Amino acid sequence: MPDGREDATEPLTVKIVSGMAEIAEADWDACAKSSAEPDDPFVCHAFLRALEDSGSVTAETGWRPQHLVAEDSRGRVVAVAPLYLKGHSYGEYVFDWGWADAFERAGGSYYPKLQSAVPFTPVTGRRILVRAGTPSGIADTLVGSLGQAMVQLASRLGVSSAHVTFPTKNQWNRLGEAGFLKRLGQQYHWRNPGYGCFDDFLATLSSRKRKNIRRERRQMAESGIRLRTLTGGDIDERHWRAFYGFYTDTSGRKWGGAYLNLDFFLRLGEALAGKVVLVLAYEGGGPDPAIVGGALNLLGGDTLYGRYWGCAAAYKFLHFEACYYRAMDFAIERGLSWVEAGAQGPHKIQRGYLPTPTYSAHWIADPSFRRAVEEFLTLERQETRHEMAALGRLSPFRKGPVAQGDKT
Repeated sequence: MPDGREDATEPLTVKIVSGMAEIAEADWDACAKSSAEPDDPFVCHAFLRALEDSGSVTAETGWRPQHLVAEDSRGRVVAVAPLYLKGHSYGEYVFDWGWADAFERAGGSYYPKLQSAVPFTPVTGRRILVRAGTPSGIADTLVGSLGQAMVQLASRLGVSSAHVTFPTKNQWNRLGEAGFLKRLGQQYHWRNPGYGCFDDFLATLSSRKRKNIRRERRQMAESGIRLRTLTGGDIDERHWRAFYGFYTDTSGRKWGGAYLNLDFFLRLGEALAGKVVLVLAYEGGGPDPAIVGGALNLLGGDTLYGRYWGCAAAYKFLHFEACYYRAMDFAIERGLSWVEAGAQGPHKIQRGYLPTPTYSAHWIADPSFRRAVEEFLTLERQETRHEMAALGRLSPFRKGPVAQGDKT
């Protein structure tokens, strides 16, 4: 691809690689593991390669890897970006089905498109990964350069659009400067300001909300279901197979099919064991009680990320306990600042998970279609801000509405 610039004098060459196996783990992770940002397990080489090597992310599943690798004049990797040529909009969580339908009714072809994302993972983080130690000004320039490289690749391939989903706010702004349209979304995150225990959190809530959570946790404790939080070497193949059964059942009911296969979870457990936090629910006595539910989390530098959940039957309050309260317990014990419990779910508000902005950036090739999308996004951003303000007024905290603010 055409050269960009790392700074005012340094030439930059951007290459395209068709899979994580084509770039050394050390080179990728030198960019993914930034000293200036909290550790993000989802953009590390091992996570993205597990998606590909397991067959969950391939051209056959509609995710053809087209990762960008930027090198300086010495051939040193200075920035990378996970990027895919996509034939559909599944697994993204920033919904553009309406855009695709409108463009195709007007005679265009919306697919394929380029997508910079972590597949199946609606987690905010850097999408353009700049080598650790790069000065902030140069890092911002590199973000813009790789954003432009995405546009150049989209133009060369003749595709309709290029999208960057769930970037940080800073990268969202840099991509806006590079010609991308800016979209605003929201999720529900829980913030830990330094609680010493779960009761410290409860003490900040209104009386009614505090009593409700205590009642849910008490009834769960009295139900006969026991929960264990497993990490690292405590998790073996038996646990993964049980959890995978719950995952496929839940994803089948929600989406009509599972995005991820068992091999991915086994590879995840092997490559990122220290990042996995698995909450399992057991029923029955004896030395080998039945596993009846589970919630998978991944551990970042200052955040616990809730990812998937499922159970064998309808157990009252198990979802809240396994996915929300146990995650909060873990975050408090480890001194983590945040819990992200995944996409959607206004019911999370009464449990202390408050509206938090998320971001995406979109480049549209067709000028007329771009203008229509830009007008839509201007109105949507206003509506999203109003909705977040209204939801914030439902805060369970005693001091009334709470502005969650940005993580990034």
